[in-house]
Amino acid sequence: MTEATIKTPPMKAAILPVTPLQQNCSLIWCTKTMRGALTDPGGDLDMLKAAVAKSGVTLEKILITHGHIDHCGESGILAKELGLPIEGPHEADRFWIDRLGEDGKKYGIAGEVFEPDRWLGDGDTVTVGELTLDVIHCPGHTPGHVIFFHGPSKFAIVGDVLFQGSIGRTDFPMGNHQDLIDAITQKLWPLGDDITFIPGHGPTSTFGQERKTNAFVSDQMLS
Repeated sequence: MTEATIKTPPMKAAILPVTPLQQNCSLIWCTKTMRGALTDPGGDLDMLKAAVAKSGVTLEKILITHGHIDHCGESGILAKELGLPIEGPHEADRFWIDRLGEDGKKYGIAGEVFEPDRWLGDGDTVTVGELTLDVIHCPGHTPGHVIFFHGPSKFAIVGDVLFQGSIGRTDFPMGNHQDLIDAITQKLWPLGDDITFIPGHGPTSTFGQERKTNAFVSDQMLS
């Protein structure tokens, strides 16, 4: 009998919804090193820390897709508490981060202004353990929104750019609907129909599924 070799995927992810807005914070980690990152830890820090401890993952950084309160309101607090660097978003979202305290009062979510250790731009990369993720600037929902893409795993974390069946709002200050459509069709779709993505809210999907069925950016809708 020949034994089959089951290959462990290089990257794993767990979705941890946080804040009253049920924003999808994600714990991503390198399965080889068990080192990981939290993406968009906007709140519910005690729950996040407990989930990380249970997973056995050693956190090495925080990644931020964009500056809205539910995605990063308490990221600075967590970074200081755990001694972690923050990478992202693009500096065009400084406007949003600078008003986190004000927005926190508005939405009933704790918010604290922070300065990322590294602003990210289109074409940059971030590392998590031995993984390297591509950074893609996707403005529209906010001007400095970025997504994180791991090609070998055919996986992306897209924040509020794209959802299952919908797209991000563009009626907030500095939002731009055409920029968002362009980012999705010109930067996300070329990555491949077989890319699974975690959105900022709601269930996962694939780019191919959204090209077929999304009410805003399906191929049929845009043709």
